[in-house]
Amino acid sequence: MDIRKVKKLIELLEESGISELEISEGEESVRISRHPRGGFMMPAMAPAATPPAAIPAPVAATAAGERAPRVHEGTVTSPMVGTYYSAPSPGAKSFVELGDEVKVGHTLCIIEAMKMMNQIESDKAGRVTAILAKNGDPVEFGQPLFIIE
Repeated sequence: MDIRKVKKLIELLEESGISELEISEGEESVRISRHPRGGFMMPAMAPAATPPAAIPAPVAATAAGERAPRVHEGTVTSPMVGTYYSAPSPGAKSFVELGDEVKVGHTLCIIEAMKMMNQIESDKAGRVTAILAKNGDPVEFGQPLFIIE
């Protein structure tokens, strides 16, 4: 199983209220738990559980860097960890361009999380004055994506 997938699973576990997650892909499987029960699987998962200790530094740095955009009341942030897509499919026209007028409920982008495509809609009306993510970029929870004035 790809280590990036395991890291995303750990992040999703930490952000959500669930205490344990088990995923199987073919012959491979991984179990991630907030509360270790012991057993032969836990030592194998200990190295996979180590990266979240390294995650707070980038998240803290991002949070400090986001303070200025977050003060702006028109900032639209990512509601989840995933991959940002500006269009419904490769080669298609972007949902929004810089300077576009949007209304409440207008689709701004898609964030792919765990092979699920989640449409992110505007919760405010106005003009898109900044697009802060690029197509295909990984995004974090709370990361600013757009500024709408």
